[in-house]
Amino acid sequence: MKHRRISGRRAAVAGAGIAALVVAGGALPSANAGEASKPAVLRALSAPAAGKLASTLGRDLGTGAAGTFYDAKTKSLVVNVLDRAAADTVEAAGARARIVEHSLAELAAARTTLKRDATIPGTSWATDPTTDKVVVTADRTVSGAEWTRLAEVVDGLGTKAELRRTNGEFKSFIAGGDAISGSGGRCSLGFNVVKDGAPYFVTAGHCTEAISTWTDSGGAEIGTNERSSFPGNDFGLVKYTSDVAHPSTVDLYDGSSQPITHAADATVGEKVTRSGSTTQVRTGTVTGLDATVNYGNGDIVNGLIRTDVCAEPGDSGGPLFDGDAAIGLTSGGSGDCASGGTTFFQPVTEALSALGARIG
Repeated sequence: MKHRRISGRRAAVAGAGIAALVVAGGALPSANAGEASKPAVLRALSAPAAGKLASTLGRDLGTGAAGTFYDAKTKSLVVNVLDRAAADTVEAAGARARIVEHSLAELAAARTTLKRDATIPGTSWATDPTTDKVVVTADRTVSGAEWTRLAEVVDGLGTKAELRRTNGEFKSFIAGGDAISGSGGRCSLGFNVVKDGAPYFVTAGHCTEAISTWTDSGGAEIGTNERSSFPGNDFGLVKYTSDVAHPSTVDLYDGSSQPITHAADATVGEKVTRSGSTTQVRTGTVTGLDATVNYGNGDIVNGLIRTDVCAEPGDSGGPLFDGDAAIGLTSGGSGDCASGGTTFFQPVTEALSALGARIG
């Protein structure tokens, strides 16, 4: 079912549905990839710590790195590599090494081919390090002729890509947290931030493209748009009407809140939490990074975080977080919180860098 919550100058309808593939134990995916070898001393890591180690190893390995993901059950970082020498480096750092077939450069080239030859409304693709492939998904609006065209492109990529179909439909959740409204539409506030010493908040760009002045749940004006980036990206910056500082917290909808102290990049396999004004607090796992979504109205957004967290219209712009770390802003997805679904998020680190803002 399509959901419309905006009756303004733009009603962006977007989203995604992908069958998530998550490592949930010792059995690692084996298709086109070798089993992960176990180092002599396997470091137990939190997801943020695994992300930092992944960044370090990425610099050390250079082109020898082929993707990483976090195994939540064993609390370990798994690093895809192309040869035994790189595997030795990974194991020396206390992570698991897995020799795979495809380099990140090869998967990036596959994504370039998809962008050139298969940009079809109702499709998305994301690099999945657990399968060493680019996972391509078509929603229910993709016609038979379009599916055939998509399948031909994916088949031409060989083992570097995999095609899936979802029963959902790509749509944005225009409707962290608390409800914010304007011009007949409703979204969710993402994170309170500071720019040049003044208080702002960030939310989804498809929200700020449609609404320029925002009110809280009581109808009081709280802010006006400063900047909006959509499509391409999906983030917007809103300046608070007053100069009163707003704490960087997320509403947990149980009378408490989660303090947010910093922004961090997502890691595949990381357990994350989302808050939104429609479905409140939901949890899940990061299943892909650098995802591209071709929204049904022709808008394309790149560089998104793919998760198996559910969301619904009105949750757009709301915060994705891991403990006190800000991770993403709700963009769109498929399904609902009754049957489950897939949701994509704009990375917060990218948004803050582009906006010149920081977590307050």
